[in-house]
Amino acid sequence: MPQLNVNVNEGIGIITLNNPQALNAWTQQMQRNMATSLNDLDVDPEVKGIIITGQGDRAFCAGQDLNEVSEFTEDSVDEWLDIFYQVYDAVLSNSKPIIAALNGVTAGSGYQLALLCDLRIGHSGVRIGQPEVKSGIPSITGMYLTWQSLGHSKTAEMMLTGRLLDAAEAKQAGLLAEVVPAEQVLARSIELAKELAALPKQAFALTKQRVRATLLPGLKEAFAAAVEIDKQAYGDGEPQRSANDFVAKKGA
Repeated sequence: MPQLNVNVNEGIGIITLNNPQALNAWTQQMQRNMATSLNDLDVDPEVKGIIITGQGDRAFCAGQDLNEVSEFTEDSVDEWLDIFYQVYDAVLSNSKPIIAALNGVTAGSGYQLALLCDLRIGHSGVRIGQPEVKSGIPSITGMYLTWQSLGHSKTAEMMLTGRLLDAAEAKQAGLLAEVVPAEQVLARSIELAKELAALPKQAFALTKQRVRATLLPGLKEAFAAAVEIDKQAYGDGEPQRSANDFVAKKGA
């Protein structure tokens, strides 16, 4: 059953996306739980830093669970995007360091989640990007977040082709802070979270607040645009057809 696991060890909260049979694609309930868990860890005085990672060795998160996408309608869009906004804001507004420990495929909304984290640590087998266009889903919030990191040219290439970057290209572009051996990704992420947590707390928190304040106006505009654009897409039914085709092929 898809779920979110949350553990605290030596002052570091570890949130694990646990749906390995679907490359840790997350459901709406997992997304709700992510927002709640991030907010709970933020106010817990025993927690100094936070790690987000995926179960197993194949994926961090492959994006939205396609079993849910196949059942979406135009009327699903408002609630779906509202949940995502709550998750993204829970990352941006969190006063504590958040490290994405990327243990494999990092795609779609999983890629967006990783981009919002303070740092991303991966290994040579990581592939990262926004493949939504291949599934009939417009890339709107992902486009905005990628643009902030990479600018127009690379963003247009990634959004329009749906191509995933390998770890070397992602590191060169600045999407990955470090590439380490696969067995060291989680340990290195915990080490970095502790290093960031040891910095002067007010300066760190105020800097994070400014990062949020800088990103938020454009992110809100991107979400508003996504509501209208995704309603067109789901009203046409292309994402649902693509999701159904994928699920059918997987079950064949």
